[in-house]
Amino acid sequence: MKLSKQLIIFFFILVGISTLVKLICAPQINLSGFTAVMAVSLFAGIAIPDKRLAFLFPLLTLFLSDILLQVLHAANLFPFAGFYSGQIINYVLFIVLTLIGMGLRNYKTAGVIAASFIGPTVFFLASNFFVWKTQGDIMGYNKDITGLWQSYTFGLPFYRNSIISTFIFLPAFVALYNQLLYKKFTLQFSK
Repeated sequence: MKLSKQLIIFFFILVGISTLVKLICAPQINLSGFTAVMAVSLFAGIAIPDKRLAFLFPLLTLFLSDILLQVLHAANLFPFAGFYSGQIINYVLFIVLTLIGMGLRNYKTAGVIAASFIGPTVFFLASNFFVWKTQGDIMGYNKDITGLWQSYTFGLPFYRNSIISTFIFLPAFVALYNQLLYKKFTLQFSK
């Protein structure tokens, strides 16, 4: 896949949307977990045929978004840093989401729907496990199954928000992508 002008414009739209959603939602505890980046990762796996570009798309989107948040945090315009300890786990999980998207690529609209549920679920299960395993002491979780269950229980509001946001953003990104690159406003993919 060649980097066309439309694809570059689309990429910057994704960076802008992802950053804006983080700026609005991340500081509000009731909106935490509402993110566009999961949808970007799943979208890249589903829609971008070039595997290198499919992995690069969400990682660059996340990285540029995190840079902007870091700059805003340094200027005291955002409550927390864009870069933090243990963040590499999120980057790895977004690679996993891209792989999930690739696995569902041939299922067209059904793949988009399945990815909207499977992606946030995998992210929820893995990220809360890592929080329990690496930061359980800080969070006050026991190092047993009860502590792990507590980690998952406390993560449920974030999980709900990530499912809702992925069901909103993933189909929207696919439709926008098709409109910009193929002049078709649809959830179907052109090869």
